[in-house]
Amino acid sequence: MKQITVISGKGGTGKTVISGAFAALAEKKVMVDCDVDAADLHLLLHPEIKERHEFKGGQLSVIDEVKCDKCGKCAAACRFGGISPVFKVEVFSCQGCGLCSRICPRGAIRMKEKIAGEWFVSDTAYGVLVHARLGIAEDNSGRLVSRIRQAAEKIAAAGGADYIIIDGPPGIGCPVIASLAGTDLILVVTEPTLSGLHDAARVIELAAHFKIPAALVVNKYDLNPGVTEKIEAFCLARNIPLTGKVPFDKTVVRAVVEGKVVTEYPGSPAAGEIRKIWDLLKD
Repeated sequence: MKQITVISGKGGTGKTVISGAFAALAEKKVMVDCDVDAADLHLLLHPEIKERHEFKGGQLSVIDEVKCDKCGKCAAACRFGGISPVFKVEVFSCQGCGLCSRICPRGAIRMKEKIAGEWFVSDTAYGVLVHARLGIAEDNSGRLVSRIRQAAEKIAAAGGADYIIIDGPPGIGCPVIASLAGTDLILVVTEPTLSGLHDAARVIELAAHFKIPAALVVNKYDLNPGVTEKIEAFCLARNIPLTGKVPFDKTVVRAVVEGKVVTEYPGSPAAGEIRKIWDLLKD
């Protein structure tokens, strides 16, 4: 079983369009949407939720109003403004550090584990999709990514899947690291802009740090041939395989608007190139 993480150094490069196409092209696979802060693969795959699970991450202060004598020590000590002037816990400000519970002279504050989001196992027309939704202003996105990857690995092993296709988040932060750690290949999707090249280089450096093979795809390459040449030179200088150049194609826009994967449109030039890329990857 091989795990392929489709990733980008920045948002808006077309990463999810390519991930969705791979979901349609691959056989015996499980899909995972690891962009838990702003998941969107479900917009193309239209999952039917079969399992729903709570994700508990971090802690939250709880004040016992009977014991509390409103001495104010907790509010004065909290540097995050987690205790309001009327001695209520500010849910979006509390960092779960537990200082208030330790200094309360009456033992009126306790810490409880909080529900920070949900994760799902769903059926789609192309197979099983494991995805998640992190709560508003919640952290621990890396932990949630690890959780859904573990679930996907169990499902894939039980079903004899050949591939796990991971739609990763943008950037190089904690959820990105959790998305790519332990995968067999990272496919970096970039666009022919200087910011696209800069951010692709950062995520390729991240892959190199974890000693994970990386390849690169240029999406909408023909919109800026000059920068595409710079990206090709970058790949050549760093021995990064350039697995394909996807042309600008209005069919992709149509597919996104209609909530479909681009491979559902047989005459699409972009779909044809993505098929070639998948054939390279699976070999």
